[in-house]
Amino acid sequence: MAGAARRRDGQIAQERMLEEAMAAIAENGLAALTMSALAERLGTSGGHILYYFGSKDRLLLEALRWSEAQLGLERAQLLSRRVTAHRKLALFSELYLPRGPRDPRWTLWIELWARTASNEPLRAAQQEIDDGWQRDLEALLSKGVDQGRFAVGDVPGRASELLALLDGLSTRVVLGQPGADRAAALERARSATAALIPHL
Repeated sequence: MAGAARRRDGQIAQERMLEEAMAAIAENGLAALTMSALAERLGTSGGHILYYFGSKDRLLLEALRWSEAQLGLERAQLLSRRVTAHRKLALFSELYLPRGPRDPRWTLWIELWARTASNEPLRAAQQEIDDGWQRDLEALLSKGVDQGRFAVGDVPGRASELLALLDGLSTRVVLGQPGADRAAALERARSATAALIPHL
């Protein structure tokens, strides 16, 4: 029982560190996130954080995993909602896109994308996360096809194309490019989605 309590305490400590790391990234950007700065926010030491994560790269990866896990729960709720297939698709895009240029999840994605070519564990983690979005979007589209709402022949292909498009729009929003705020990205996503996935 004591061992289980220690494991639970450790899990809470790690989740608190990840949550605070994401908050710090949203407030000050990724460049300002150092182990010592995060430790100060948490009222602990950099060594304590390293005990759980081993390195900053590992902390960033786990922060992204943690953030994506929360979104995975939101996707599951979305897929179970009793709304039209068209509405679910729109909500899916809204969930995928960043909230704005300081979105910490997307800031992490852009940082970690640049490192995946030389980092096999990171590449595997990225693929695992991407597969979750792909799988859920395919399920959404397949159900819409079965209900006679969507005219899609190649569901996996169209899902992959839509996710690639959303990645591009998201990157533009996070980089703060002119005319690429969240509202504009949502409008472009709606327009592109209608072309890629015709409604019946």
